[in-house]
Amino acid sequence: PRFPAMASAPRDGQATLKRCLGVLRDARNDSEQFAALLLVTKAVRAGEVDAKTRRQIFDAIGFTFPTRLLTSQQPPPGCPPHTFRALGLTLLACFCTDPQLAGHSQVLNKIPTFNEVLLSSCDPDSTSMIDDVYQCLSAVLATARGPRELVAKGTVPALCQAYLSGGHGSDRALTLLMGLLAVAEDKCWQRDAPQLLAVLSKLSSDFLKAEDMTKFELCDVLPHFIPPSALLTQDSQGSECLRRVYKGLADILGSKLSQSQRDPALKLAASLMQACGAEWIPAGSAGSKFLALLVNLACVEVRLTLEEPDPVEVEGKKEVVTACYVLMEMGIQECLREENPLLGEVQKMQLMRIMEEAFGAVIFYLRQVKQEELQDPFIFASVRVLGAWMAEETSSLKQEICELLPFLVHYSRKLFKEGSPAVSLAQAELGSTKGSALPQDALRFLLPGFCHLTAEDKPRDILVSEGAPALLCEYFLHQWEVLTSEPAAPTPPTSTEMSLQTTCGIFLNLVVTAPDLVRQDKTFSSLMDLLMKSLPLLLPQEHHLVLAANVATLGLMLARILAGSAALQEAQPAKEFFRATIGFLSQAHTAQADPSSDSLAMAVSPAYTSAWDDIRELWFLGMQALAACIPLFPWLPQAVLQAHWLQGLSELLSRVAPASLDFELIAAFQGVLVELARASRPCRDVILSHHGTEWANLYGMAALEQCLAEQ
Repeated sequence: PRFPAMASAPRDGQATLKRCLGVLRDARNDSEQFAALLLVTKAVRAGEVDAKTRRQIFDAIGFTFPTRLLTSQQPPPGCPPHTFRALGLTLLACFCTDPQLAGHSQVLNKIPTFNEVLLSSCDPDSTSMIDDVYQCLSAVLATARGPRELVAKGTVPALCQAYLSGGHGSDRALTLLMGLLAVAEDKCWQRDAPQLLAVLSKLSSDFLKAEDMTKFELCDVLPHFIPPSALLTQDSQGSECLRRVYKGLADILGSKLSQSQRDPALKLAASLMQACGAEWIPAGSAGSKFLALLVNLACVEVRLTLEEPDPVEVEGKKEVVTACYVLMEMGIQECLREENPLLGEVQKMQLMRIMEEAFGAVIFYLRQVKQEELQDPFIFASVRVLGAWMAEETSSLKQEICELLPFLVHYSRKLFKEGSPAVSLAQAELGSTKGSALPQDALRFLLPGFCHLTAEDKPRDILVSEGAPALLCEYFLHQWEVLTSEPAAPTPPTSTEMSLQTTCGIFLNLVVTAPDLVRQDKTFSSLMDLLMKSLPLLLPQEHHLVLAANVATLGLMLARILAGSAALQEAQPAKEFFRATIGFLSQAHTAQADPSSDSLAMAVSPAYTSAWDDIRELWFLGMQALAACIPLFPWLPQAVLQAHWLQGLSELLSRVAPASLDFELIAAFQGVLVELARASRPCRDVILSHHGTEWANLYGMAALEQCLAEQ
């Protein structure tokens, strides 16, 4: 031994520590302190330090001495160059076993030093330093501020390099990377995508080559390194990774497997589906067979687990069944895909039958759910995947779905009213998407199915009796508040906006099919108030045009039925709503040059063109509803005149070629014009002054001609 203190060390570790702590406290110079410190670090490495002693060590030396050791350039005579640094790291590793100390700023500011040690060339004498660094990094990762600091201070590339170099502790580097990606996935990929792709490249290569249990172990590792965006499909290195993973999975799933081997493969396939859709599966016969096999295996797994649910067995299979749900949802999308489909028609029909049986098992399982289980994320996953089926497949399992509707409404209400576990601030900042407790909005996934069901008598009656309209009205208000708090941005629409549009569709179905309900249920008066306030805020923003069309049309349809209510009779919000509605309807068409002739043609306005496929039917329904409202609101014709719509429409109809209007458009214009002419002499005079009799005859608007001819 190089130091006399080491030679005279008693064998009783605790006695040694006690003596050394005394020396550390009373040391008169660095030499004495250093000698005592060597014994302390020896005891630390031997695992002889309990929590109380660790705290005593910290109280004796604090962070100051380890910091000095890390920065000292001169080792003791005859010692290796990194002696002081090794001692400092051992002490920090010891302190980091206390979570409070691990999150201390004096530890966090050492992260660059930890990274440096990982990146330095590893010789046999420095392995203990690397072990200490991994212990420190693991402890920092487990603290509240740790992940953010590690990402910001460059630990991700250091860990990637440490793993790729294959040196001492490279397996721990991979484990730490998986831990960081679990809590800070988005930030990691935003900052260090090339390095993470290099790791994924090695993992995918190892996965393809492996022919032993390593292949199945990598199935558990690879999902952590699948980026959350479409990065893989846009990058040549990423595309090559996908090709390898596809081939490796095809090898696995084409073999006879035990359950413990199949489950990780299904989970890996599901994580790829979530990140890339079905783009990672090549077109052609092999790809279509692979996709069909994946969905088939997923459906079998769901049926085996849920048809005769054993609570213990289900508990152990929730993770893999949730992965199977992802594959089933992709199966639905691929069966409905018409452009460049991966599946042939026969495959689609076979898979739809298989999926119907699996969804029957999901419904059966949900009917057994107890009240105390409602917060279980697996229930949410089951409801979500059923919502995907209900959104697309409206004819099968109808009776079973009707019987489940009371549960679905109750479940959605409970989650909506009580809320779900909120995302922690740290998770929100880091952009973690895997494994975090995101708020669970079950209604969002059920809305499309509810929209189909409210068009039919039996399911609509069940939904109404279960109080769905009141719930949907509250939900609409909540989503509206979320939308108005989001920064104004162009397309694509957010999930909030899509939810609002679909909720409008449900209410439209109820207004059309159950007008008596609208008159009797106060929910619809509340909804009318909300729509009147919403539309004037929406219309100036072109990127909200589809939602504005939904709100305007639903509001007009409701106004026909609720015309007698105080809120609609000359109240300022009502006038502002109708002014906004008139703006929406009046600006949809314009005159433009017809390339095939010298005349002008009627055309959809440029601002409406991109959205016209989505709003066309709503516009026509809105025109019918406005025509029905004109006799009910005496001030409405004056509002039309003030908006100059009547004058503009009359001029438009007199300028364009009649052949450029189809019968449906002519009927829509005539419906509004006739009601205006009947309800208001000033409106009638404006039409006549713009040669209304002539163009009414040109367009075959017989009802308008007759109305204008009457005194």
